[in-house]
Amino acid sequence: MKKVYKIDVDCANCANKLEDTAKKFEGIEDAAVNFMTQKIHIEFKDQVSPDDVMPELRKACKKIHRGCEIYI
Repeated sequence: MKKVYKIDVDCANCANKLEDTAKKFEGIEDAAVNFMTQKIHIEFKDQVSPDDVMPELRKACKKIHRGCEIYI
């Protein structure tokens, strides 16, 4: 399943860190952040619910930068 989420990141470096972090998450097949559009495209692995993954990814986003946000 593929989903797109609006994000709020202040710099391209934070966007890259968010993308790298998302790619390492269990349950996520692939992720791509577009800093210009402020969106993250996530492809979830089969049989994985986004509701199970996204709360933890949002917490990880805050560790990258306190102003980082993923809107679900």
